[in-house]
Amino acid sequence: MKYIYGIDIGGTTVKIGLFNESGEMIEKWEIPTRKEDGGDHILQDISDSIEAKNSEKGIDKADVLGAGIGVPGPVTADGRVINCVNLGWGIFNVANSFSAISGIQNVKVGNDANVAALGEQWKGGGRGFNSIVMVTLGTGVGGGIVLDGKILPGSNGAAGEIGHMLINPEETRKCNCGKTGCLEQYASATGITRMSKEKLESDSRDTELKQYDHPITGKELFAAYKNNDQVACEIADVFSTYLGRGLANVAQVIDPEAFVIGGGVSKNGQVVIDVIQEKYEKNVMFALKNKEFRIAELGNDAGMFGACRMIIQ
Repeated sequence: MKYIYGIDIGGTTVKIGLFNESGEMIEKWEIPTRKEDGGDHILQDISDSIEAKNSEKGIDKADVLGAGIGVPGPVTADGRVINCVNLGWGIFNVANSFSAISGIQNVKVGNDANVAALGEQWKGGGRGFNSIVMVTLGTGVGGGIVLDGKILPGSNGAAGEIGHMLINPEETRKCNCGKTGCLEQYASATGITRMSKEKLESDSRDTELKQYDHPITGKELFAAYKNNDQVACEIADVFSTYLGRGLANVAQVIDPEAFVIGGGVSKNGQVVIDVIQEKYEKNVMFALKNKEFRIAELGNDAGMFGACRMIIQ
């Protein structure tokens, strides 16, 4: 049997999956991401963990087809990262470095959001489609693009950063990226909490949302929305208007077969898809209407599956 390692490097932990050559996950585990000393320990720690797993499973290094790696930052097509700030990395070729450290010859590296999108396209919510855009609605808004079954990295590895498209030129508050009016300011979990707080402070109407003594999340917002709570509906309308408009803009450039919605906000289910799709249809040209919208299915495993897929495509 031949094996592949799918590796998803995060700011806190590194997720590692052992796959067979058919793309079935055999086992997964995590190790801490040691970011001290400019992240110099990260690749060696991964290599050591894989070496230990090979020994435990009796896997000969010759039977390892390769290792795919997702990293939180821009990655060029040849595996060179460009300033992974969360890891302390500058500019260097991760593929070549990991190959030299681990002895694994076939190493592919991609941006973590793009790699997760590839995983969802292969084994998750995007199954059956060759071209998808994955949108991750978490603390921020991430994006990954898969065209004809391949990641679209862009010339500097930064394609798919849809969270930072300008969506509201009237906004004066700054996004974390330094600009103003970014999609992320309205469509992320953080954006939902901020918009809800501001609405409740300025609106005297009765609303279910006032019963909570903690910041409003997507869970509370969409629960109230389902009950036709007017204040919740207005907040959800802002969320969906900007996100639907943003995805319409993406479609008019990329023309994917489907959008796959992931991240914490997506866990509220079909109602999220419904409100986004309604606004998408209002903002997109006729030739791009009726795209499929799906909920992501792989959760935190998407990056490992996508990393494996890079090796066995």
